[in-house]
Amino acid sequence: MGHIVAIVGRPNVGKSTFFNRLTQSRTAIVDKTSGVTRDRHYAFSEWNGKSFSVMDTGGYVTSNQDHFQKEIDKQVKLAIDEADSIVFMVDVQTGLTSADVDVCELLRKSGKPVFLVVNKVDDAKKLSLVNEFYSLGFDRLFALSSINGFGTGELLDDLVQNIPNEREENQLELPRLAIIGRPNAGKSSLLNVLMQQDRSIVTNQSGTTRDSIDTVYKKFGLQFKLVDTAGIRKKSKVKEDIEFYSVMRAIKSIEQSDVCLLMIDAEKGFEKQDLNIFWLVHRNHKGIVLLINKWDLINKETMSSKKIEHQISKKISPFEDVPILFISCTNKQRVYKALEVAMKVYQNRTNRTSTNQLNKVLLPIIEQTPPPTYKGKQPKIKFVSQLPTKFPQFIFHCSRPQYINPTYSRFLESQIRKHFDYLGVPIQLFYRRK
Repeated sequence: MGHIVAIVGRPNVGKSTFFNRLTQSRTAIVDKTSGVTRDRHYAFSEWNGKSFSVMDTGGYVTSNQDHFQKEIDKQVKLAIDEADSIVFMVDVQTGLTSADVDVCELLRKSGKPVFLVVNKVDDAKKLSLVNEFYSLGFDRLFALSSINGFGTGELLDDLVQNIPNEREENQLELPRLAIIGRPNAGKSSLLNVLMQQDRSIVTNQSGTTRDSIDTVYKKFGLQFKLVDTAGIRKKSKVKEDIEFYSVMRAIKSIEQSDVCLLMIDAEKGFEKQDLNIFWLVHRNHKGIVLLINKWDLINKETMSSKKIEHQISKKISPFEDVPILFISCTNKQRVYKALEVAMKVYQNRTNRTSTNQLNKVLLPIIEQTPPPTYKGKQPKIKFVSQLPTKFPQFIFHCSRPQYINPTYSRFLESQIRKHFDYLGVPIQLFYRRK
């Protein structure tokens, strides 16, 4: 992942706002409620020609006994271990606190380069309040404002001096697999099994993951990005502002992914909200793999895999050419098979079928089963070609394209799927006048 910069500090000092400024994005949730950021998440940044990864973390509090806080503290320690440099953020408005001292002690033990940043210096009057933070023992500190950007450049000038000149190797071009689904379907559990460590907070409480987390996966000859997203709920159940932003982040992750692993809770079945998420992926033309999780908890005598596959196929018709795997994150059942299938779907999404192959296969079929006539006029398809796009799109060059009806269009799509491998991939057909 190259050089990683972790932003660490107690709750509500402005870490996520600073993260968004560095990455010129809104991929971190920012809310006035302390403890909003529960998981680590990454984004890329660049300064003076040097690129690096920025990692946002939850606020670290040693004395809080809250279950989530213990998990956040654990995540912060993992972030410090993973980072190459650390931005230690404090708040000039509240002044130096015992919690700041606790974080400082934690960072000293890490042995990593630490940049002390005094945030919320929004005007010149607050500059005089910065000096008390020298008592933390750092030779230099940086006064800045995450809101308006004051002082950010000076910090970054020093920060990138520790970063080698080599550019990130195709990090932005790695395949992106998004783990999506309703809350508590097992998304974070899947990520943790695959990464063989607790990268995400896992509890029995739904809605634990509020942010999307990018993780580079490099094992068994595979290399791609895994994205664990906040669970997508029905709009009527999104009561908190935080929950709303989490849904937005999950949808954003779908939009930016190549393949989505849609996790279904086997005990609850494939419900309406699962179907809504499925069609959201389809509308965004992303590859999709359905993972029926918690399969170890199902009585196979009363509910077979074939019965579930049949039920799902009826609901997702006409796009039935989708791989369905029955997995258990608890027992690690078929979780690695899920990755193999997802990468195959990724390859299918990038497949390019030559014009010669398409016409050799499809034109005889079209001649045998031509488009139906409309008002006494019949469209005639002359040839077909594939567009050079990120997902499969085909143009049928024909006369009277406006008379090609949806039923015949579905027939053509089924023939393409029958003779060429586009498993798990939405395809799009266009008709143009020859």
